[in-house]
Amino acid sequence: MSAWSLAIAAEDINARKRDILAIVFFIRAFPALTIPYILAQNGVLNPDSRQKTSKTEAIPYLPHMLKGFEFCIRTVGITVPDGDNWLHEIKYDGYRLRLERDGDRVSLITKGGYDWSKRYPWIVEAALKNRMKQFVIDGEAVILGVDGYSDFNALHSGKHNDEVQLLAFDVLAMDGDDLRDLPLSMRKANLARLLARRPDGIFLSDFEQGEIGPDLFRAACNMGLEGLVSKRRDRPYRAGRSPYWVKVKNRKHPAMDRVMESFK
Repeated sequence: MSAWSLAIAAEDINARKRDILAIVFFIRAFPALTIPYILAQNGVLNPDSRQKTSKTEAIPYLPHMLKGFEFCIRTVGITVPDGDNWLHEIKYDGYRLRLERDGDRVSLITKGGYDWSKRYPWIVEAALKNRMKQFVIDGEAVILGVDGYSDFNALHSGKHNDEVQLLAFDVLAMDGDDLRDLPLSMRKANLARLLARRPDGIFLSDFEQGEIGPDLFRAACNMGLEGLVSKRRDRPYRAGRSPYWVKVKNRKHPAMDRVMESFK
């Protein structure tokens, strides 16, 4: 090989190294897949459909905290709603958790009522770093791969518990005040304010609004994601199964195999 050919080959290798470093930087800076990225990868134009929220939307809290929290359960759907009152979130493959902080005490409550705070130290550490001393967050415990996809096998193995993060998609209480009677859009505004500093270990769930839902679902399926959760933006948080939280799954995703296996 000539000196000129060697020089060209070396430059090509260096260019690839620069590309890889750029990708690694992006993944570290933005560890979760964003909805605009998913849409762009599938050629879906998004005319900035997200409902704008102003600072005034984080309204004063309710006067008294109600004790005892229970999960709002998603209803399994076949089609994605596309009305203006629906918000759409990417469904990550993980374990549902409710994070409860009261001063220096943090609990991570499962749907079965167990406290997994000793199991997932990164989430607990992130919660304690927040300047707010009392809050309750609804979310999903996940492990993210370098590609931003949730890795359920790694999560389920229990061998990487120190890498588990919380995907936060709702807030039920803040600073001792109950927010469950607020509409989802206002709870989202309060959650964004609570997590404005974005501590490592807890990250905010991305969402879009309105008629883009079906296109977003197809884009998510094309990328091999688990599916979509659609929620009515004008509804309060209520315990039990809700017709206003609709989960539509990608039938080709491995999570569907786990569901089928459970019926055997």
